[in-house]
Amino acid sequence: MQKIGIIGLGLIGGSIFKDLTKLGYDVKAVSKSQTGENIYKNLSDLNDRDLIFVCSPMNKTLSILDELETILPPQTIVTDVCSLKEFVSKKERPYVFIPSHPMAGTEHKGYENSFSGLFKGAKWVITKQCQQTEVLTDIIQKLGATPVFMSAKEHDQAAAMISHMPMVVAQALFLAASKNPQNLDIAASGFRDMTRLAMSNEEMATDMVTMNAENIQQAILKLYQALGELTTGDYPEIISRIKEERTTMFNN
Repeated sequence: MQKIGIIGLGLIGGSIFKDLTKLGYDVKAVSKSQTGENIYKNLSDLNDRDLIFVCSPMNKTLSILDELETILPPQTIVTDVCSLKEFVSKKERPYVFIPSHPMAGTEHKGYENSFSGLFKGAKWVITKQCQQTEVLTDIIQKLGATPVFMSAKEHDQAAAMISHMPMVVAQALFLAASKNPQNLDIAASGFRDMTRLAMSNEEMATDMVTMNAENIQQAILKLYQALGELTTGDYPEIISRIKEERTTMFNN
């Protein structure tokens, strides 16, 4: 069974740590904020690992990947969990680097909000296929997720549409509504559900908006076009089709 390393014990890293520990893997983690059994402070403590998950904020990931170049043997497999993939894919690494992104999370952050089972039923994007990819996909499947392969460019465009743009829209909706306090006086479950993503981790949200701005702008333009289609087309027919397709997609 592979020896696993995890760098960063936030929501994603903490959930991976809890899941793989529960599954009986030999897991070590490096964290600045957490302490405990099998949790260390130095990246060099992971130099005996077979597979390492880099679960740091996006703005810190490249520096960690660079530092690992001086620590790891060439056979070590390293993956990241950033919600953008092109920026980590530009440089060749002396170890086996396989960029990936679990399509899972909540509006909360931190180890205290991580939990076993976060990835069950989720998609997990992988943007590189090589001989060692099977090792990563096996772990992903044991975490309960389904591996999906696409290019880094395709991933970043899709992430803008189904993840980053919805967050910005939720934030904009709350900002617009809050201009008139009377709006918030009668806000209920629909408004609460529509603005849940406005509660996203500030550091993560800032990274996504600044680093994926062009794709987000294109996604917003497509949203405007869809709004126009709704208001000028056959509204009952369109929403009936939407409900049918969404029900099939999410099975509810």
